[in-house]
Amino acid sequence: MIKYVIKRLFLAVLTVFIICLITFFLMHAIPGGPFNKEKALSEATIAALNARYNLDKPLWQQFILYMDNFLHGYLGVSLKNGREISAIIGESFPISARLGLLAMAVALLLGTVFGSTAALMRNKLPDRLIVFFSTLFTAVPSFILATLLLLLFCIKFPIIQVWSANKINYLLPVIALAAYPTAYITRLSKTSMLDALSQDYIRTARAKGVSKFLMIFKHALRNSLIPVITYAGPQIAYIITGSMVIETIFTIGGLGSKFVTAITNRDYTMIMATTIFLATLVVIANLVCDLLYKLVDPRIQFD
Repeated sequence: MIKYVIKRLFLAVLTVFIICLITFFLMHAIPGGPFNKEKALSEATIAALNARYNLDKPLWQQFILYMDNFLHGYLGVSLKNGREISAIIGESFPISARLGLLAMAVALLLGTVFGSTAALMRNKLPDRLIVFFSTLFTAVPSFILATLLLLLFCIKFPIIQVWSANKINYLLPVIALAAYPTAYITRLSKTSMLDALSQDYIRTARAKGVSKFLMIFKHALRNSLIPVITYAGPQIAYIITGSMVIETIFTIGGLGSKFVTAITNRDYTMIMATTIFLATLVVIANLVCDLLYKLVDPRIQFD
C-alpha cells in the first residue's frame, strides 16, 4: 500500500511537470504578447516591461526561472494588474470550490438514488421516467440550462435573486452545474446496480433469507459504487475549476472566470498558475479515488 502511494505520488509530480512544460511553450508559441493593446505602447516601454518580467530572455531560461520560483512557493504576479497570483487564487478559489462541491454532492446523491431506483424498478414507470430525464439532461449543455433558469426564475417569475453584492446565491448555479453529472451518474449507477444484482453473492444472500434492505444497501450498492467513484474523482476537480461558463452567466467571480480572462489577456503567469493548480487538483482527486477503491471493496489489491 505504502509503495503504491509513493509510486503514484512520483507519477503525479512527473505529470504536473510535463503539463507545466507543454503549457509554457505552447503559451509562448501563440502570436502576440501580454502587453499588446489596442493603443500601442512604445517600443521602449514594451522592452522595459519585458525586461522587468524576464520575457526578454530565451524561453528555456524563462522556464527555468519560473519553475525555480514555483518550487519556492512563488507563483509570480499578474502581468495585467500586478497583483500577487497567490492572492487572486486565494480569494477566487473558495467561490469555485463551494460551487463545485455543492454541485458534485447533489449529483452524487441524486444520481446514486435515481440510478439505484431505476435498477430496482426496471422496465416500470419510475425507470422509464428516470431514463428519459437522465437522457434529456445529458444532452442539454449547462449554459443552455443556466440561461433557461435565469429566464424562468429571475425574469419571468422573479422569485430568486440571482446576484447580490454582499451574498452569492448558489441555488441556480448549483442546479445548472449539477444537471449533467447527475444524469451521467444516474445512468452509471443503474448499469452497475443491475450488474451487481445479477451476481452470485446476491442470489446466495437472497437464498439465505437476508433482508432486501441489507441485500441492496450493504452488498449490491457498495459493490456498484466503484464505477461511480472512478467518474467522480476527476469530475470533482473538473467541476470546481471548469465552471467558468456558469460563473460568467451568474456573475460569480470564481477561479474559472479568472482563467478565461487570463487567456484572453495572454497573462502568462496567471495562465501557468491556474493550469498547474487545476492539474494538481485532478492528480490528487485521481489518487484519492484509487485509495477509496480499497475502502469500498477490501478485495482490491494494490500492486
